[in-house]
Amino acid sequence: MKIFPTQYSTLSSSALNGFVSEHYGLGQTSCKYLLRGVSDTYLIKSRQEKFILKVYREMHRSLDEIKAEVELLNILKGNGARVSYPLKDLQGQQIQEFVAAEGMRYGVLFSFAPGKVYYDFTDEQLRITGREMAFNHNITSDLDLSYDRNSYTIESTIHRPLKVFKPAFEDFTEGYDYLVDISERVIRKLESFNAASFGYGYCHYDYLPKNFHFDEHDNLTVFDYDFCGKGYLVNDLMTFQVHYFFHTVIKGMKKEDADAAFQTAVSGYRELRNISEEELEAIPYLGVMFWNFYLAFQYENFDDFSNTYFGAAHLKKWIGWVKDWEKLYCNF
Repeated sequence: MKIFPTQYSTLSSSALNGFVSEHYGLGQTSCKYLLRGVSDTYLIKSRQEKFILKVYREMHRSLDEIKAEVELLNILKGNGARVSYPLKDLQGQQIQEFVAAEGMRYGVLFSFAPGKVYYDFTDEQLRITGREMAFNHNITSDLDLSYDRNSYTIESTIHRPLKVFKPAFEDFTEGYDYLVDISERVIRKLESFNAASFGYGYCHYDYLPKNFHFDEHDNLTVFDYDFCGKGYLVNDLMTFQVHYFFHTVIKGMKKEDADAAFQTAVSGYRELRNISEEELEAIPYLGVMFWNFYLAFQYENFDDFSNTYFGAAHLKKWIGWVKDWEKLYCNF
């Protein structure tokens, strides 16, 4: 019987467990399905260690894009960065192939980031976060990978997203008009900066606390480079600023306390890498571009994972967040 066309299957945890155990020589293991999202994430446990298996979706990442992510992580790990890195199987391969119902899917087994997610940081953890980010940027600046990745530009974070998610605002045109207006103001603001002097290279572009762990000795490990791409390196500080934005508007943290915490991370960053005041001044406007990019991503991936929340209420909440972001940080 012919298999009906499929766009997103879920690979069996038990089958993946046997595959990983055999191909990586791990002995007795267990496999637990953790997350259906940007990609499928599984937790692999052997008797001694834990690992993360990520199975990509073709609609989200091409093989070349996966190769670029693996290459970047190999370079970071090879230069001493504290990152979750791709592991080799017994044949020396880092990218696995799985013939699924929808076609070929690719998987990568990653080292497990020790520790846990923190959302409230000590000053020392903030300083370490900034230092480790700067350490990684010293490696990824002016780097050219063998395979293409995203580039975070005005086209990819303003012009294209506005076209992509416009249909979603059919019944909320005032929300869309607001995004068009603030995006136009962002473009004019960025034109006032000497952006050619900004640090540029491969950034993480999702440097939120959910994507790095601290262990009990405050050793930090960064993971989930799924959105890594070329752009202004200050984008990573911008995404970390998003964390304190949410702490302010949702958890009620005082803005002056949130700003002080963020500046502690910036001070840690400056211990290893220079960043200009103008780059920091650009963060609020790069942040609007971030909001646009991720809303377009959610809209485009509605069928695959965002349908559980994407709708009229989500759009109104999103516009509210962008307006709060503008009020808190922007100075047009």
